[in-house]
Amino acid sequence: MESRSASLPFTVLLGVLFALTALGTDAWLPALPVAAAALDAPVAGMQLTVTTYFLGLAGGQLLWGPLSDRHGRKPVLVAGLALALVASAVCAAADTTAALVLARLAQGFGMSAGPVVARTIVRDLHGHEQAARLLARMTIVFSVIPIAAPLAGGLMLALGGWRAVFWLLGAVPALLLAAVALRFAETAPQERASAHPAQIVRSFAAIVAEPKFLAPYSAMLCAQVGIFAFVSNSAFVLVRGLGVAPGAFAALFALAMVGQIAGAWLSSRLVMRAGMARLLRAGIFLALASGAAAAAAAWAGLAHPAAVVAPFAAYLFGTALVIPNATALALQPFPRAAGAASSLMGAAQFAVGAVVSTLLGALFDGSARPMATAAAAAGLGAYLIERRFLRGPR
Repeated sequence: MESRSASLPFTVLLGVLFALTALGTDAWLPALPVAAAALDAPVAGMQLTVTTYFLGLAGGQLLWGPLSDRHGRKPVLVAGLALALVASAVCAAADTTAALVLARLAQGFGMSAGPVVARTIVRDLHGHEQAARLLARMTIVFSVIPIAAPLAGGLMLALGGWRAVFWLLGAVPALLLAAVALRFAETAPQERASAHPAQIVRSFAAIVAEPKFLAPYSAMLCAQVGIFAFVSNSAFVLVRGLGVAPGAFAALFALAMVGQIAGAWLSSRLVMRAGMARLLRAGIFLALASGAAAAAAAWAGLAHPAAVVAPFAAYLFGTALVIPNATALALQPFPRAAGAASSLMGAAQFAVGAVVSTLLGALFDGSARPMATAAAAAGLGAYLIERRFLRGPR
């Protein structure tokens, strides 16, 4: 089991499953302004295709995690990937904004099986720093996907219009479905948890009441608000606000994601020596500083792409130190309910993402001010939680 979990193909498979939800946003971002024009939709209306996708991700994770505790990881992955494939085809055929918004809800529901089960598999195989190291390596793969996805989305947009982006978003779940069906071995414990609704609710309540879960996860969730702000709003800030071409936006977005790759690589290299708590603290401090820098640049009126991309690249570097270590700490207390704990993590994460994307869509004023202010507030919130609840030996 150790050798399998350390193998490159297995790590890549988990990383792509972990990144599946990001693929659904990042490949779609370059097409947002084009699709809005084609469907005669306002910015706030087209932003709903991001919001409902996040809602699907949140709702789906509440279901897939407990089901994987009961029925195993593999059947849940197969069901979720199949739903994502079908929903992507419906998105490609949509001829109204309303139809596209509803299809994106189903697409998010299906794709949410990827990260919730991937996190659960890590907890099945490892604990403590070993789990954090595997999660950091998965984050490297995760970070490559958002770099490649906008570029691939921009290419599909140029070749076949905005509908072609959904051909790509259907092809990836199809390939993963084949890989999981043919190559994946079950990792769930032999003693399975109940999937009765009352038991699921009791499990969720016990997880939320556990301080060792709530403290690291709350800090991580605050830090992720800045990521959601950048992912959901950067296309409008850079393309509409600063006049960047869609193809150039994809390159700038990829450049920012290099920060996340570097942070995840550093975490994977240092966690066994430095420990999870120290890396978590460093990442939160960097998110605080870079979020403040982004807000200062925006409110000072620095209308240049570098003033947006550079601080957010640093912010992503910091959150790449936060996410794998906070995730490993939060999942550690739940060996038999890892799926349920992973579900709660993902559901809250994407529910917050839906709120952030909706608010920033409504507040968009052509500048980076709302997006950057959200990142600054997120970094501050994570820092305050870390100071109050996570200081001292763990």
